[in-house]
Amino acid sequence: MTNDQTAMLARYGIDYAEAMERFCGNESLFARIAVKYLDDPHVDALEAAMASGDAHSLKGVAGNLSFVCLYDLAARVTDALRANDIDSARTLMPDLRESHVAVLEALKNLVEWGLSTSMR
Repeated sequence: MTNDQTAMLARYGIDYAEAMERFCGNESLFARIAVKYLDDPHVDALEAAMASGDAHSLKGVAGNLSFVCLYDLAARVTDALRANDIDSARTLMPDLRESHVAVLEALKNLVEWGLSTSMR
């Protein structure tokens, strides 16, 4: 991965260096798993099931893939829901959705760069 590509991922809230630590430097494995997030239903499910308080799954996926901005927002939503503060959780949802869309854009770039060839 080039410095420009790493910088682009950072602009979209993905910490590539952290991801490489998690994936023991295996760029191919990271790309293969990260690109699967393009089809991940957790954000839509969270929006649909806000009252149930299930932001924890999205938080786990985002954290494991070093989607740091999305992880932070999912953690904040989870904390708000655990505290029964539905209004705060709802207030965070537009930012969470925006971060989700940014991650999707970054992952589409991984596909374009050929880092995820035959991975989906």
